[in-house]
This record gives sequence, C-alpha cells and structure tokens, in this order.
Amino acid sequence: QVQLVESGGGLVQAGGSLTLSCAASGRTFSSNAMGWFRQRPGKEREFVAVISASGSSTTYADSVKGRFTITTVNARNTVYLQMNSLKPEDTAVYYCAESVRVRLTTTPRDFGSWGQGTQVTVSS
Repeated sequence: QVQLVESGGGLVQAGGSLTLSCAASGRTFSSNAMGWFRQRPGKEREFVAVISASGSSTTYADSVKGRFTITTVNARNTVYLQMNSLKPEDTAVYYCAESVRVRLTTTPRDFGSWGQGTQVTVSS
C-alpha cells in the first residue's frame, strides 16, 4: 500500500505563502488522481484540490480558487500545494490523499490512502 508523507506546514502571517509537499512511497507509478483536503478546528474534513496523474486536469474548492495551485511530478511521486494570499480561515491540518479512481473526484470516500497531515496556521 502506498505511504504518503506531507511536509511544508507551519506558521505564516495573513497574506503570506506556503508550499506543501506530499511524497508517495511504496509504489513506482500511479494513474490515480491525487488530492489535498483540510480539517479546520471543529469542522469536518473538506476538499481543497485534486489533480490527475498527468497533471493536465485540476479541480479546486471555491474557497481556494485563484489562491492555491496543485501540481504533480509523477516521476518523483510528489504532489505540491502552493498556497498564496493565505487567510486566517485557511488554518487547518492539511492532508494529502490518493484516489482509488483515475478521474477527478472531490469526495473523501473516493480516496483510499491518506497521509498523517501537516498543520498550517495563518495569523491575522
């Protein structure tokens, strides 16, 4: 089974930027989509962004559209989430996940493998 490890979280001021990384191991190549989710304090886990294995297709949550960018380097089994213009409401634990499907999906139950999460805190 694939293992996913996130990194890059931290504390940043509002308006700042962070880049999260997700490294996959335990497999050489996947044709499945990869995504980022987040869980804010007291809230359920929510979809942030998803990308196809080729990197040619992406989908974003409305709350992050225009500010966040998801990219992948499949040869390196790595997915990134570039986060710009961060807001205090972006504060959350961010999780990387691998879908069980090739097509893009935003539903958590379509993702079979999850990382341990990385904390992002945005101060006002």
